[in-house]
This record gives sequence, structure tokens and C-alpha cells, in this order.
Amino acid sequence: MIIGKVVSVDFDQFRVSINSEIQGNSVNLAGTVYYFGNIGSYLKVKNSLGESLICEVASIFVNDSDDDKRARSFQFGGKRQLLLKPIGTISKDGNFSLGVGIFPGLYSDIEIVTYEDMPVILNVSEDNMQDGVHRKFRFGVSRNLINYPIEVGIDAFFNIHSAILGNSGSGKSNTIAHIMQQIYRKKEFSALGARILIFDVNGEYSDAFSEDDSSNVNVKLFKPNAARGDIAEDFILPYYLMTLDEWSAFLMATDATQRPFWSTVLQDAYRFYKILTEDDKEPFVNYFRNKICSIIDSILNQAETDTARVTAAGGLLSGLRNVIDSDGRVSDVYRDSGLYQEIRTLEAACSIQYGDNHNRLATAVQHLSQRIDRVSLSEVMSMKLKDGNFFDHRFLRLATDMRLLEEDARGNRRLREYTSTMLARLDYFLENPDCKFMRNNPPNVSGEDEYLEYFWLSGGEEDKGKSQIVIVDVSELPPDSLETLTSVLTRVIFYQRKKLSGGLRRKKPVHLILDEAHRYIKKDHEYVIRENIFERIAREGRKFSTYLLVSSQRPSELSETVLSQCANFVIHRIQNDLDMRYIYGVLPYFSEAFSAKIKQSTPGEALVFGACVSMPLHLKVDKANPEPNSKNCYIPGEWFVETSD
Repeated sequence: MIIGKVVSVDFDQFRVSINSEIQGNSVNLAGTVYYFGNIGSYLKVKNSLGESLICEVASIFVNDSDDDKRARSFQFGGKRQLLLKPIGTISKDGNFSLGVGIFPGLYSDIEIVTYEDMPVILNVSEDNMQDGVHRKFRFGVSRNLINYPIEVGIDAFFNIHSAILGNSGSGKSNTIAHIMQQIYRKKEFSALGARILIFDVNGEYSDAFSEDDSSNVNVKLFKPNAARGDIAEDFILPYYLMTLDEWSAFLMATDATQRPFWSTVLQDAYRFYKILTEDDKEPFVNYFRNKICSIIDSILNQAETDTARVTAAGGLLSGLRNVIDSDGRVSDVYRDSGLYQEIRTLEAACSIQYGDNHNRLATAVQHLSQRIDRVSLSEVMSMKLKDGNFFDHRFLRLATDMRLLEEDARGNRRLREYTSTMLARLDYFLENPDCKFMRNNPPNVSGEDEYLEYFWLSGGEEDKGKSQIVIVDVSELPPDSLETLTSVLTRVIFYQRKKLSGGLRRKKPVHLILDEAHRYIKKDHEYVIRENIFERIAREGRKFSTYLLVSSQRPSELSETVLSQCANFVIHRIQNDLDMRYIYGVLPYFSEAFSAKIKQSTPGEALVFGACVSMPLHLKVDKANPEPNSKNCYIPGEWFVETSD
């Protein structure tokens, strides 16, 4: 239906005069009402090649100029005029593309964009199924073509990194929950190949999946340090999965002194633990024996008096024995190896009479040193702890104390001062309840592959590997633990994907939904872990079918690398100028018109653009059902209650 004609053409906009016969802002075509007189609505016009140019209404006004009067004299114009912004072109063969090549001429007819035009414009097939596979999901309804349902291609949205941005309360959580619900509620959906991990920073997504009506999808809820009675399973992220970089970040270790110190501690803790597990324990007992003799020798050489020597050596030996006695399994092994008795013999030699030890300790150390096998010692010292190898965290304190005593004995007494912050963090790891989830270990798990089997497991053994949606509720974690958990778990998952080759890389893709991502995917200079695993996935993840869905209310605090690698954007209301400028700077295409739409959006509305849609769309996202636990508090209802007589 023709509603007007072009009366002015500029390089980036057209002016249209509406036919005087048309009253109001809508027309009725075959029983369907189309609104054209609204900011953001769509209209179309043909150029000289017969191509249809799709335009968006940018301004509405009344014109009484002489040009307008001349137009009305030709009986096609009225006072009402529209300013149109060209968006894209439908070619004669029916393909839509962004941009305009040939502009329309003056007095070209302006027509309504109908529902029949939209599948062509959106490049979404009307057929939902192809070869038995779902192709699209419903996102919401258009704000440009009012009430038109918007569907998005599943592959176009999920086969690349995406970002959902917006202020608090703008609708990000609802958008994520709605998208996931749309996917897993497909009736023919066989979810065996799906792997979706949600880092739930605010503890709100469990409600959105609590009424799952699909038997094909298993939703698993984890929570670190879960209390008894929680619906969530207790989440465990074993410490031995952490790399040296991740340990250094968690312990706030400096590069110059503390990082090398901690590297040595990890290696010693691993070797000390081997005494418990190896069939041939003697090489590791031999290594431990050499450590003790080396430290006591240094104490004897450095200390000025027998009293100081005996006190330092006795403290070391007593500490070792206490660690051994604290665990029955450790105690039994050390007793069977004879090492426990050797420590007691050295302790007995730490006696003093009238300030003189009479060389008893030196003699005992000399006798013990004669039992050290130097060949075996060299072999154990060449053995290195590799990332993901299991060891008992209880040996960390032992290895740390021995390393400090070793440095003290060498005269490097200021090392304790240099490592005080790191040691305080170690105490926090070993003793604080907040770190319980890192100190534990799942049953029958002793490496990365076994851990990931446990992580994705849902239900009984027969369902192994079939959890399609895993939610990790990290709402109660402090910032340092949050950053450690998200980074370590993500790295373990991604590195397992990198081991795959050929077609296996495309099997069982992993999608990471990063809620409040600015809290743990920070800008480079603020990120404490050397390798920002999220930036690496942003750059390389597509090759290994690992994808990010980044959600944040503060895009200006996000890693620029991660955001710049996103190809789909769902932007809810953002009113902070700093965040708007940041978005304007990192996105591949943006305009002042987009900025105005974003600032004026109501909760639940969003501007969607990128690879998943053929042109930017302003839409109202459908409500998730059930909704995530993200509603605002209703203050009057909480303040005022009815009083009784």
C-alpha cells in the first residue's frame, strides 16, 4: 500500500510527504494493522533498478513550506512529513543486505513494510526444522514493526561470541533465562550434545530452571560451600587443578620473590605426598631425609649458640612430627618407612645442658646423612609437578615451613618478611571456610579429565556426561575466590577442548554464560592472573567450539579484547555516558541513533544487532517463564502493612 511520496533525497536520509487521504498513524491491510507513524517503524521505497530500500522513520513533523504546497498541488502530498533513514536493500532476486547503493528518485512511492516482507529482511526461514534439527528460536516482538514476532537463527546466535549489556534492572537476566528456556523446551530437542555453563553471580538463575518441563534436559545446580538443606550440590574446585599463575594470583604473590618461592613449595609438597602413594617409597623418603639433614646442617652452621641451634632445629622437627601425627594415613606410612623414628631420634638429640649441646645434634645428623642415596636423590629432584597432578594440600604448610627454615638456615632471614602477605593468604586457603570448596576433592577424582566427568555428571552413573545446563551459584564468594573459580574452571574446560582434533572439535560444544562478567573479566591492567583465559577463548574459542555469552552492567570495566571479539550484541538500557562511549568505541558499527534508542529503552527492551540479525532490531524481549530471581524490591509494600485494631 502506497502511503506517500519522496519529496527530498539526501545522501543519508529521505523526506516523505504522507498522502492527505490517510488519517492517523496506521493502516489496515487485509485485516492486519500496520503502524507507520511511529519513530522507528519501517517503510520501503523502490529505486530505479526496482530494488526495495528498507527505511526507518527517524522524525515526524508538519511542513507548510512553499515546496510542500507545490507537492500538494499534484494531489499526492499532505502537511504530514516523515524523515527516513535508509537501512538496507532487498535486491530483485529477494536477498536483503545492509546499505543502499542506488537512491530513489523524487516522488517515488513510499509503501508499508508488511509481515510478508520481514522473513526476507531478517533472513530467517519460515520453516523451523531442517533435516530434523531446529534452526531458530523466538527472541521477542519488534518495536519497529509493532507486535511482529522476532525469531533468531540458533546457529547465527550461538556459533560466535555474544554480549548482553545493560544497566541493573534493564532485563539482562530475563533475556538470558528466556533464551535458554526457548532452546531447551524444543519438543524434539535431543540435548545430548549441549554443554552450557552459567556463572551465576547473583544467585538468581536456579529459579528460572526450577520448573523444567523437558525430560531431555538435565539442569545441575552447584554452589561453593553449600549449606545443609541447600537445593544446590556442593561445588568443588580442587586446588591441584590450579597452575602456578593461578596460585600466584590467589596468594597475591609478587614476581620477584614470592612466585619462585611458591613454585618450590608446590614441588616439595608434591614430593612429600608421593611418600604416601608410591609403591617404592624409599626414593621420596630419601629426599625428605636429605631435606631435614640439609636444613639442620645450615642451622648448625649459622646459629651463634647451641641454645639457638637446638631451639631452631627442635621447632622444625616438632612441626614435622605434628603434621605427620595429624593424619593417621600419613602417620602410618611415615612410621613404616622409618622416617618418623629418625625424626624422633633427631629430636632426642636436641637437648642442652648449661647452654651446651655437646655435639649430640651434629652427630645425629651426620649418622642420618650417611643413609642418603645420592643417585635416588637426583632422580626425585628431577621429578616435577605438572598442572593437574593430584597432591595432598596438607603438605603445603609442611613444604612452606621447610622452605622458610631452609632460607633462615642460609642466612636469608628477611624472606619471612618478604613473603608475609602470601603466607597470610596461604593460611586463608588452609583454614578459612570460604575456601572449603577448593580444599576438598570429589570422590574417585585425581586429574582434570576425571574432574570434568564429575562436573558434567547428572544423576546416576548411567547418565554420565549428560548435564546440559550447569549453574554454578557464586553469589556468596569474595572477589578473589570468584576470580579464581571462574578462571580455573574455564581454563580446565577449554584446555580439554584443545586436546581434541579433527571432527571431535565440533562435537558437544561448550557455551559459557558469564553473568556480571566485569567482576572477573577485567581490563588487562587490572587482571591479576597472567593469562586471561577469557581473552584467549575470545580469540581462539571458535576453533574448539567454545563460546562466550558475556553479560555485564559495566562494559567500560570489561576486557576490551573479549568485548571486541563478540559478534552479536543485545544492548538493554544504558544511561552512563562512560559506558556508552566505551560501547561506541569497541563495536564495529554504532551510531548516535543507536545511542538514543539505548538510553530511552524501557526495562525488557533491547537493541539487537550483529551476526544473528540482518539489521539492527529494537525489540521487547519475551518474559522468561519461570523468571529468574532478579525482581526489584517493592518498597511501599515492605514499609507499610495494615495495622489491626
